[in-house]
Amino acid sequence: MSEVNRVWYLAARPTGFPSASDFELREEAVPQPGPGQVVVRNDVMSVDPAMRGRMNDVPSYVAPFQLGAPLDGGAVGTVVASRSDTLKVGDSVLHGLGWREYAVLDAEHARVVDTAAAPSSAYLGVLGMPGLTAYAGLLDVARMRPDETVFVSGAAGAVGSLVGQIARLRGARLVIGSAGSAEKVRYLTEELGFDAAFNYRDGDIRGQLKRLAPDGIDVYFDNVGGEQLEAALFRMNVHGRVTVCGAISQYNTPDATGVRNLGLLISKRVNLYGFLVLDHWSRREAFTEEMTGWLREDRVKVAETFVDGIDHAVDAFVGMLRGANLGKMVVRLTGVA
Repeated sequence: MSEVNRVWYLAARPTGFPSASDFELREEAVPQPGPGQVVVRNDVMSVDPAMRGRMNDVPSYVAPFQLGAPLDGGAVGTVVASRSDTLKVGDSVLHGLGWREYAVLDAEHARVVDTAAAPSSAYLGVLGMPGLTAYAGLLDVARMRPDETVFVSGAAGAVGSLVGQIARLRGARLVIGSAGSAEKVRYLTEELGFDAAFNYRDGDIRGQLKRLAPDGIDVYFDNVGGEQLEAALFRMNVHGRVTVCGAISQYNTPDATGVRNLGLLISKRVNLYGFLVLDHWSRREAFTEEMTGWLREDRVKVAETFVDGIDHAVDAFVGMLRGANLGKMVVRLTGVA
């Protein structure tokens, strides 16, 4: 075990896109476990869009990060010291104390994962929170039915790439995605099986959607908000459903323009649902069983973007916010993924 633990702290609250000066990497002693606790050497850690919201000092469904305190987030690692009756040295565990090389935590706050069945990074992505978000958001919140047209924004990201594939597997008539580059558009259509996709950076989002969904949209899975949400509302069919998972286009733009056509919710009788995966934890077992089967049969493809080293965690986070990732952005800390 190393004698030094490197930990990222929030040094300032970002305005707009975060910068390096908003964070501080400190060296500390590796923590020692107390009764019922374990020390975990983190192998991989997650950077997620929702972390940006926690950097603002505003009330939300989870407490904001505190200035001068460590950041946290999903991580998978190996138990290297244990004073627990339930976890032993060598166990691979999923827990919530990322942004550091070593974490000490109560054993009850860690869940053993099988890294022989799937790589550790999968439990931060396709078999973790993003996967359950895609599954529950599409099937339980939006209640997608076979033969419907589904539009997914941010479709090349960790959640969106899975939403489109689940929609296809569950019988959607037409699956359309948006992404931020021609390369990502090709990936959606040629690798993931989307029926159509467009590059939102090309402009005329409303026109592109009209061309690709001439008969309208039944379900919109929204990861970005802003202009794409507005364009989708123009194309929604009567009694369509919009699942609002995220609004990443506005997280770093305090003066972002609001959606101007919410009156269409009335005339089209569209249901607009905001949701959190935390409210759908009861679906985890069903999701895991079905997703594991799809992966085993190679019916779901997984993209991951790796950044190596704790010292590059902030680079990975900002890169993810700017769309540098294909699929899940993962920081690899030990060479194990």
